[in-house]
Amino acid sequence: MQFFKLKEQLKDFIVFSLNDIRKIDSNFYRHRLNEWQNKGYIKKIRQGYYIFSDLKINEQSLFLIANKIYHPSYISLEMAFSYYNLIPESVYAITSITSQKTNNFKTKIGEFIYHSVKPELMFGYHLIKYQDYNFKIATIEKVILDYFYINSHLKTENDFFELRFNAEVFKTMVNKNTMECYIKKFSNKSLEVKMKKFLKFIHYA
Repeated sequence: MQFFKLKEQLKDFIVFSLNDIRKIDSNFYRHRLNEWQNKGYIKKIRQGYYIFSDLKINEQSLFLIANKIYHPSYISLEMAFSYYNLIPESVYAITSITSQKTNNFKTKIGEFIYHSVKPELMFGYHLIKYQDYNFKIATIEKVILDYFYINSHLKTENDFFELRFNAEVFKTMVNKNTMECYIKKFSNKSLEVKMKKFLKFIHYA
């Protein structure tokens, strides 16, 4: 298959896989991908996943790529904090929750970090539309719980203070009933106690 024909067939893809190509051409010779990389036509994101080199890279496209290259997953943790303006710092790694094993992919367009949770904790995300696509990102209630669940060492008021959390944004956006429902779904007494302390700390309890 010639490159221009592949690009036309996959013009609506933000990120594509070898499997996507073979749905178009079952006899595709995978070494063509190495040739196209060397010519600068495509960039490898991780084993089996690629983007076209002229793809416009922005936050939304990175989220879509993160969702696809390690599935199932959704954006959460520090990157979601930044997305919701809950922390003042810029976040450069694209952080996600997955039911696969914890993993990390350093690529030419950014670093993708995945933290593992039990399959039953893969809830509490919604779809955000970008162009003709939707990316999955934790709701503001779930990202808080994901963060404290993954970072189990954070327990004290000093730990909470170090987060430099924007309490006003949190209190404006969070639905208390949703938060309480999500906490129960975790069935984790330690997390429940920690969340009570945290909500009291930011004067939301």
